[in-house]
Order: sequence, then structure tokens, then C-alpha cells
Amino acid sequence: MNKRLTTITRSALAGFVVTLVGMGAMSGGIQTRAQAIAAHNSNAPVSTAADRMELQDQQNRVVLSGNVDVTQADLRLQAARMQINYTDAGTLKIQRITATGGVQVTRGKEAASGNVAVYDFNRRIITMAGNVRLRRGNDTLSGGRLVIDLRSGVSSIDGSATGSSSVITQAGSNRSSGRVTGSFSVPQN
Repeated sequence: MNKRLTTITRSALAGFVVTLVGMGAMSGGIQTRAQAIAAHNSNAPVSTAADRMELQDQQNRVVLSGNVDVTQADLRLQAARMQINYTDAGTLKIQRITATGGVQVTRGKEAASGNVAVYDFNRRIITMAGNVRLRRGNDTLSGGRLVIDLRSGVSSIDGSATGSSSVITQAGSNRSSGRVTGSFSVPQN
């Protein structure tokens, strides 16, 4: 075990995880666009809460389980289980968060749900798969895979989860017909 981490006690583990996740935020400017999600501050500190946290130092990861709730600025990620992978080259930096089990991603009036989500901190992309549903106000889209680009604010949804990473295709299933479906409200005159 890393000498720096051998002195961590059980009560300090939660504080360590919050520090670890907060240090994982990427550097760089934020592009501001009309879409609300594009203004997400991926440099903001990250907070975590879960029923159980396990530090797996040899594998450079933290596993959170039971009512997991992760927030960064006004972006919220909730799931039954999450795995946080990080690097430790002098400073700790998050590489990705993989969430499974009733995944919910919310920000303001936007919400997305699915079976699995991967938040890639390096690329600033959230990919969700398996029975994906995207809701903005009263408008909804459903499909097999959703990709949210936090830099550009562009979200794209596919009818099936094929073509996604092996992590997603193994854990996420697509029960849809392979097509994207949607429901949009019409403004009343």
C-alpha cells in the first residue's frame, strides 16, 4: 500500500475520497453556449456520499455502494454503485467514474436515466447506456445510448447501445426497438 495512504483511518476515508474526487476536476476553460449543460464547470470540487466506501489502493480506485450520490457544481450523478478510477503521479487525478444500477444524471431542468453511465474526466463526456431516457422540461427522448459532451453542450442519443465501450455493453441492456423515440410539447398560442 502507498505509504501516504497507510495512515488513513476509517473515519478519515470519507474525507480522503472527497479530496480525491475534488482533485480529479480537469483544468482548462469552459466554453459557454446557449445549452445549459455546456456551462457545466468541470473544474468545480466534487462531493460524494454513499452507504459504503472502499479504497482499493493497489488498483487506484475507490468503490462506492448503496445510495451513491456524487455532485459537481450543479451536476448530480446518482446510482446504486460507482467506481472511481484515478491516477497518482504526485497528485491524485480522477480518470473516470463508472456508475451502475438505476443511474440518474440531473442538472437544472434536465435529467437523464439509464442502466450504466461512464463520466470520462479527460474527455469531459458522460456516456449512458441501457434504457436511456433524456428529459428536458416536458420533452423526452428515449433510446439505447446517450452521449453528453460537457464541453460543447451537445447531447446525442442512439437507438441501440451498440458501438459503445465494453463496460457499457456488458452491464447495459437495450430493450428498445433500436430507434430513438421522443415526445415534445407544443407551445400554446
